[in-house]
This record gives sequence, structure tokens and C-alpha cells, in this order.
Amino acid sequence: MLLTVDLERLRVRSGEKLLDAGCGEGRHCFGALERGAHVVGLDLDLASLKASARNLKQRASECDRLGALIQGNALQLPFADGTFDKVICSEVMEHVHDYRGAARELARVTKPGGCLAITIPTATSESLYLRVGDDYFESPGGHIRIFQPRQLALGLADAGLATIGVGFAHALHTPYWVLRSIAGLPRADENALVQLYRRFLLLATQSRFLTRLEGVLNYCFPKSLILYAEKRRSGSSLAY
Repeated sequence: MLLTVDLERLRVRSGEKLLDAGCGEGRHCFGALERGAHVVGLDLDLASLKASARNLKQRASECDRLGALIQGNALQLPFADGTFDKVICSEVMEHVHDYRGAARELARVTKPGGCLAITIPTATSESLYLRVGDDYFESPGGHIRIFQPRQLALGLADAGLATIGVGFAHALHTPYWVLRSIAGLPRADENALVQLYRRFLLLATQSRFLTRLEGVLNYCFPKSLILYAEKRRSGSSLAY
């Protein structure tokens, strides 16, 4: 399963409650469920939720855990304060105008002492896509900003979240999105090179060698950056 967040580094444990805000088809939900967590995924895209909701519910039932996907907005989370032990928000902030408001909502529903993982595309990869084509930022639902890591860390700190670690992921996807940007995103799926590289990526998920190679390449040209953060208890100071 292709995950951006390292669930071990996030310290996901059996019996905990985990929220994946902006879950898409719920890949992190499935991963956390296998680690024994109760999971809730939230996304605005109803089609993506419908694609996986039944499978997640079935797998959760087999594991005797809660597993649910619901439609909702990351800026107005329908949960009480301090509901979740762990929170994931993967590849969402670059789409949101008020990312600081989104960070406050994520912090609100996290228990004091709970951990979060927020992922964004790297500034290097985003700048590269922009140089080879405009569609990446001008397509409907596209990205509205290129984040610098410190910019996001400061936004998290303002929400009461201290950044405690950084990770990188998906180096092999960087060339894929370069190809898609060159081909033009509205037509990219019809491009022969894009189709060929997609098949390579599927192969890579099943290859230990390519997985280890990507781990090395993540230090050279990662597609995604992950900030691991903690909601400090009252009286604790923040660091970033």
C-alpha cells in the first residue's frame, strides 16, 4: 500500500482513534486500521469516498474496529474538541486558502499530547512542474500555493502544534508528474509515456529493490514533505 505518512513514526497504536482529513479513497485509513486503530476518513470528494467506503467498513468489521468515511470540510470538522489521538492531513494544505484556519481545526480535534502528520508537495518539485507547464496550478481544484517547510511549520505553531520531525516521500513520483505537466494535465492520461511510467510505478510498489532505491532518492528529489507535529499540553513551549 502506497502511503505518504510513516505510521510507525506517527506512533499509531492499537485502540487509538485516528482522523484522516482529506482522505481521498482512504489509503492511510486502511493502513492505520491494520495497526489496530479506529479510523475516520473525511473528504469533500464524494466519489472517492464511495469508491472505498464499503471495503473499509468490511475490513473494520473483520478487525473489530471502527472504520468510516464521511463527507466533510477540513475547515469545519464535525467532531468535538480532543476527539482523536492521531490526525493525518495529506496533500491538502496546498489546496486550501486558509491553511492556518485548517491547522487550527486539526489542532482542535486532536487530544493534548496527540500527534499529527501534515504532508505537502515539496517546493522544489512544485517549481519544476510549474516550469514545464501551467496546467498543474491552473486546472480546477489545483494547487494555489507553493509551500516552504518553515511557512507550514509556523502555521502549525500558531495553531498550538510543535513540529517534532520531518520526512520525505515519493521520489519516483516526481518524474511522473513532470511527464504529466509536459503532456498537459487535461490530456495526460492519454499520453503513452505517462501510461508507461504509471505501469512502472505499479511495479515499484511490488519491488523491494525499487522501494529501497526510492528511500535513497527521497533525499534528492522527493515529491512530498511530511511534518510530524505534536499538540502540546498546557504549559508546554513550542519548537519548530
